[in-house]
Amino acid sequence: MTTTAVAEEAPPALEAIGIRVRFGGVQALDDVSIAVPPGSLVGLVGPNGAGKSTLFGVCSGLTRPNAGRILLSGKDVTKASPQARARLGLARTFQHPEMFSGLTVRHHLTVAYRTHRSKSRLWTDMFTGASLRRPDADERDRIDSLLELLSLTDLADTVVDGLPLGTTRLVEVGRALASGPSVVLLDEPLSGLDHGESRRLADALARTVREEGISLLLVEHDVATVLSLCAHVFVLEFGAVIADGNAASIRGNAAVKAAYLGDE
Repeated sequence: MTTTAVAEEAPPALEAIGIRVRFGGVQALDDVSIAVPPGSLVGLVGPNGAGKSTLFGVCSGLTRPNAGRILLSGKDVTKASPQARARLGLARTFQHPEMFSGLTVRHHLTVAYRTHRSKSRLWTDMFTGASLRRPDADERDRIDSLLELLSLTDLADTVVDGLPLGTTRLVEVGRALASGPSVVLLDEPLSGLDHGESRRLADALARTVREEGISLLLVEHDVATVLSLCAHVFVLEFGAVIADGNAASIRGNAAVKAAYLGDE
């Protein structure tokens, strides 16, 4: 008898199941479940106070939920520290990028790369960029590929001090990618950017998913950009998911349209 093996579907790169978070008398998240498939760009939208930042905190390990589970590629990491989750492939960016003064764009990516792969001379690398040891071939190729991916090659040896906000956000994305993640949480990366900077960063994120196969979870207030960029979108309101689906289904959802998209 011949048996045909059926390949199991890969688990989500990141999954939140039944997350509940209460701060005193406030229910910040109420039975929230989301999933980010492998190699996908998923959006999370909602107004201020909807619970987006709280959910990010739970996913990254900075906030402990009152109930529910967080899975990374099927592995339960609900009780794992942020550092342990990073070692398992989770990275994140923040609303306000924190750069190391005096280091170049290349140095920022190099430090992130070495942090993930080798902690030797980490403190020296971080605080005295001139002493960075010579890269091996793998490191050089990886950093060069990320610089090209994010259109930062021409700025590779430029000190980050004084760079435009849009470029700084690209550096932060590059730093997250250099750590070797399977999934990256992007916390309002388009905030404060002009139209040109937003388009440049959005294009870079799309290329990252397409060329790197990394999953991205994007939190943004710019609903139009999220709908144009993401394959799947979750909508939070008052700590609960009120809708999820592709751009067409979100645009056609009456509750979402009334709450976020006006009469368009």
